[in-house]
Amino acid sequence: MSNTLTDSVKPLLVADGHVQRQGGADRAIVEVAVGILINAQDQFLLTSRPPGKVYEGYWEFPGGKLEAGESVAQALRRELREELGLHIGCKVHQWQGELEMREGQNFAWQALPVQVKPVLPGTVPVLAWLAEERGFEGATHSS
Repeated sequence: MSNTLTDSVKPLLVADGHVQRQGGADRAIVEVAVGILINAQDQFLLTSRPPGKVYEGYWEFPGGKLEAGESVAQALRRELREELGLHIGCKVHQWQGELEMREGQNFAWQALPVQVKPVLPGTVPVLAWLAEERGFEGATHSS
């Protein structure tokens, strides 16, 4: 991704890009698996962080931390089953089951630029990747 695209996309994708990462820059990095579920209208699924968790109410792609000895694919299958009640294959264009918000979170089908706020900082790289993949450049940020 070019610097111009990176610089122009980040403010458009993040409702609160000026907010510093909780725990500071020295906080340990955690490996996670996230799923990009895309519906028939080419919208992707974002879910809110559940009540009582760090960043409560922030929006993110569904998924979670890898457990010891778990591959990314295994973690994603487990997390989507635990969080949403969905059973997936490898690519998440099709799934079985109805969405169940099993942790008290909300969900929203989104397009770029996302309309839900605030967006979890760790979601930004995935949104930037989606923007690059889709050639998203010229939309304006919504308030």
